[in-house]
Amino acid sequence: MAILIAGIIIFLGAHSFTAFREARAGLLERIGFPAYRGLHSLISLIGFALIVWGFSRYRADDWVQLWTPPSWGRHVTMLLMWFAFVSLAAMGRRPGRIRGWLRHPMLVAIKFWALAHLLANGDLGGLLLFGSFLAWAVFDRIAVKRRGDLGAPRVAAFTRADAIAVVAGTVAYAAMLFLHPILIGVSIIGG
Repeated sequence: MAILIAGIIIFLGAHSFTAFREARAGLLERIGFPAYRGLHSLISLIGFALIVWGFSRYRADDWVQLWTPPSWGRHVTMLLMWFAFVSLAAMGRRPGRIRGWLRHPMLVAIKFWALAHLLANGDLGGLLLFGSFLAWAVFDRIAVKRRGDLGAPRVAAFTRADAIAVVAGTVAYAAMLFLHPILIGVSIIGG
């Protein structure tokens, strides 16, 4: 469990640092943008690797069930995950109604992903992992709003980018339904 917690702290700590604009600007001034981006990527990668390793060890050795998820949670999770994938696919550079409505599609996708997994799991590791990411996404959205970043502009009509986001998100969602047991070790179809 300690490895999982360390990974969450390192990964989300690196991503939270960007919200502290003065400290970030000072570091950028000292080491430059390429070095900053490299350092941020390295720290994030280390955190991510620790999360994956820590969560796999937790699932194998330290599982702690806290509650039984509601029976309807699985169905809501499936729907929320489709929204998460479409939100993620809406991150493209081209303006679209979905992207403009979401403003910050990546943060919305993380919120949907984390909430969906909190509904489907009732264990301590899941609560720590998905709860931390949900709290971070809420924190980051507030930070983004406070600094005046409105995100993607609103668009009046659906565009080609919206169609691409829905199709690409749906294809990625369908692929994950089949890849989840291979990548994560948990079957979500018929299991």
